[in-house]
Amino acid sequence: MSRPPIDLRSDTATRPTSAMRRAMTEAEVGDDVLDEDPTVHALEARTAELLGKEAAIFTPSGTMANQMAVGVHCHPGDELLCSATSHLYVWEAGGIARLWGVTPRTFAGDDGLLTLGEIEDAVRPDDQHLVRTRLVTLENTHNRGGGRVHPIEQVRAMSEWARGNGLAMHLDGARLMNAVVASGVPAAEWGRSFDTVAICFSKGLGAPIGSALAGPAEAIARARKLRKLLGGGMRQAGVIAAAALHALENHVDRLAEDHRNARLLAEAFTAAPGLRPEIWPETNLVWVTVDPELGTAADVVACLKSRGVLASALGPQTLRACTHLDVSREDAERAAEVIRSLDPEAVAATPAA
Repeated sequence: MSRPPIDLRSDTATRPTSAMRRAMTEAEVGDDVLDEDPTVHALEARTAELLGKEAAIFTPSGTMANQMAVGVHCHPGDELLCSATSHLYVWEAGGIARLWGVTPRTFAGDDGLLTLGEIEDAVRPDDQHLVRTRLVTLENTHNRGGGRVHPIEQVRAMSEWARGNGLAMHLDGARLMNAVVASGVPAAEWGRSFDTVAICFSKGLGAPIGSALAGPAEAIARARKLRKLLGGGMRQAGVIAAAALHALENHVDRLAEDHRNARLLAEAFTAAPGLRPEIWPETNLVWVTVDPELGTAADVVACLKSRGVLASALGPQTLRACTHLDVSREDAERAAEVIRSLDPEAVAATPAA
């Protein structure tokens, strides 16, 4: 019997564990739109406590949580500052402009990580011809930055500068718990520098669905109206909130295993001809540049797939591998063996996907 493929495409590939499924089955539920779901209440309270905020709201996705934050902080005609490779700007279907009439102003960053030096002179003067600079957003860990962790000292300095200039701060913390485990800095300490924080439960934490937005109670009350506007009002949502609660209580410390497995994969990519990790992984993401002499990223991904390893081609010469709850050490070692075996002949001989 053939073994199932090792899925390194994304940490969203995880499936609920048996214990998580039991928690979902046994969850006490109510109508969340009517604010009557006790399990959702418990998750929101736990998330707010974790992030050091007054309140939190459960959302179906991280994209919705981020977009709600933009809607809370900005008015049409405002401007937000972000990295040019941030999820909020690149992978959320233009929601900043389409939903809120807000202009994103992007910066290259330090391998994607926004820096204070880039934006400290970026605040627009009060002039009728100009947009109002209103919001700064960071992503931690930064996906396209190789899963790197923003240095906490730089985040604190940026926060102090933003508040001194009347700007709000939002954190896309889709993989914040990876940053917590990698840095040793508690989630609430990260949250202290931001007005609002989004966190995802369905990536490395292993829940099947769900994110949350946390912040001041007044901001979250406004966010609740925006969630309804965006179609995110859920009914007996305790079934999925229970999965997120289980993930927070049981799947955080084990993220360190994912980080170790990512380094194992990075070593294998380094050893393979024509493949080079862009940045040595700090967390669970390995971004790799493919030498054109080896082929395209799609060619390499097709070859890996033919050998039982799934990865993502995210550019003509760029691929990504991502470790997660469903990738064991044995899986990572087997994937690493496959990666090391790649060569131009094998890639060229693989039929196009």
